[in-house]
Amino acid sequence: KSRLGIPAFIQSEGLHGFTNNGTIWPSPVALACSFNRDLLQAGAKTISDEAEGVGVNHLFAPVLDLGRELRFGRVEEGFGEDPYLTGEMGKAFVTGLQSGARRNTSSTAKARMASTCKHFAAFGSPQGGLNLGQVSGGERELQTTYVRPFAKACKDSLSIMTAYSSYDGIPAVSNKHLLTDILRNQIGYNYWVTSDAGAVDLLHSFHQVSSGREQDAKLAVENYSGEMGGGTYTYLTLVDQVKNGKVDIKYINKTVEYILRAKFSLGLFENPYPYADYAKTIRSASTKAKLLEMERETIVLLDNKSKTLPISKSIRSVALIGPSANKVIFGDYTFHGADKWGTTPLDGFKKVLATTSVKINYAKGCELWSHEETGFAEAVSAAQNSDVAVVVVGTWSRDQNELWQGLNATTGEHVDVADLGLVGAQLPLVKAIKATGKPTVVVFVSGKPVAEPWIAEHADAVVSQFYPGELGGIALAEVLFGDVNPSGKTSLSWPRSVGTLPAFYNYLKGSRPLDPGYIADDGSLHFGHQYVLDSPIPLWSFGHGLSYTTWAYSGLTLAKQNLGAGEPLKLSVTVKNTGTVAGKEVVQIYVTDVLSSVVVPVRNLVGFSKVELAAGASSKVDFTIPATEFGLWSMDNKWVVEPGLFTVTVGPSDQVFANSTFTVTS
Repeated sequence: KSRLGIPAFIQSEGLHGFTNNGTIWPSPVALACSFNRDLLQAGAKTISDEAEGVGVNHLFAPVLDLGRELRFGRVEEGFGEDPYLTGEMGKAFVTGLQSGARRNTSSTAKARMASTCKHFAAFGSPQGGLNLGQVSGGERELQTTYVRPFAKACKDSLSIMTAYSSYDGIPAVSNKHLLTDILRNQIGYNYWVTSDAGAVDLLHSFHQVSSGREQDAKLAVENYSGEMGGGTYTYLTLVDQVKNGKVDIKYINKTVEYILRAKFSLGLFENPYPYADYAKTIRSASTKAKLLEMERETIVLLDNKSKTLPISKSIRSVALIGPSANKVIFGDYTFHGADKWGTTPLDGFKKVLATTSVKINYAKGCELWSHEETGFAEAVSAAQNSDVAVVVVGTWSRDQNELWQGLNATTGEHVDVADLGLVGAQLPLVKAIKATGKPTVVVFVSGKPVAEPWIAEHADAVVSQFYPGELGGIALAEVLFGDVNPSGKTSLSWPRSVGTLPAFYNYLKGSRPLDPGYIADDGSLHFGHQYVLDSPIPLWSFGHGLSYTTWAYSGLTLAKQNLGAGEPLKLSVTVKNTGTVAGKEVVQIYVTDVLSSVVVPVRNLVGFSKVELAAGASSKVDFTIPATEFGLWSMDNKWVVEPGLFTVTVGPSDQVFANSTFTVTS
């Protein structure tokens, strides 16, 4: 009990589920593939439902780091590569976690849980993809790319966590421009800012911009930041530093004001206690129903040659092969033992095929982490004795206990890679199954894109399931056998190799010249220049995702084609389900500034909406896009919308289903 009776923040992780035995949801990179704000908000609410009852009031989520450096181990923790999607999904997550009030609190309580937007800012793009590595960039990139998701999603979040890394040579935890000029003054943030675990100590031990613990604490608190545990608790030095005149008490007072505002907003002074009936909120039926809905919407159909999918339930047998086919693989930030609640692809096959006569021929084939091929014969036999083969391969992470015990993994915190291809015998296994001549479906269960152009070219169908939640195995089987029509769109672009990075779609104009070469299947070399024997064009770009039905777009209409300064863009477009089955489609809107004073991206996502339509049905979808979404960071260091011509396109980032233009007047 504190001297003044001030209630504590009781903290836990909540990145994709409450980590004290709560329900595990798909990793955020998967959640983003749903492009479904409302469903994500509802999912985040269930995380708070489970945490609030046991007395937790502060969750370390969401992560708004952008997945633009795919070698980085923590790509799975964010909502993908795009600032707009990240901001929209982040806002939905914050709203879901915080909305409502704790029991027995007054009207002054405005939230029931403190979310923590992290890591402010630019943490997800370290040099070399190395954890804690420096992030290089200038003010324009900072403001255009990294700050905007936080500005959109986090102004009302009751806490924000700073990054471990430095940006342009200044550690985030002591960066006055970042934490005071931008966060407090530009964005207008008025709540609690905390460092990451042990990050304040890194000012002297890692970044070497401080002489020791006292200066560490001074640099951090003078930017109105608190200190998380995990280090040497440098803030214990502040009492003497204030007494000795080294630190002005005003910084302490203002920092305390911010944390008290957050605690009053939670009603903790009225009721900081857990609830006696907490157990009824853990893994409730309603939570499981929402989870299964989300699991289905996160799955992305990347390729489907000759309509290989869905697999008919009238076939005699199906081979299910691969090291991930009978394994529960969650992303990082899950509790030890969480896998006991999970479902594997094999579990899903058994459930979905339970009332059919389809025989499942399962074979592991190989381990995730070994070159050993002794299991290939069994796997090949399974394929030969089946009508269709499904091969499940990918990456793997670990729970929070195992990850820090040094067990092998290929994604997760402090697990960075120099190669984005499959590890060990996985690719040879896929080739061996394809060589049987049976239709071969490859499923990537992964925390990031897997760079395997051979699979993209030769597999009959390719499915992406970024790390799922507890019901991922069931959802995957439902999609593969047509019980569910896939509707996910990839939140990350899939590069051809690690050497073709970066792969993100919204590169600056002129930054991706194209004169590709390639190596043919027979080994012959076909030389180009960009690149000599490869291409900078991704295998699949951001926003891509196929369906078992077909869609047609028409009637793109702009309310006005000449906009005044600050006037929003209002438009509508009609989408029709022209296929034979019901489905969900994500309508995506992109804008390009045709002529600008500074170099801008080739296109930017500025709006999206997910619609569900029966076969033959159509719907007009309306958008109102704020002018700020097609602005830029000017040479005068201001966010402005410049007068001139803009193009607007409908479709994923690499396709145009409909297009028009509009002009902004001065």
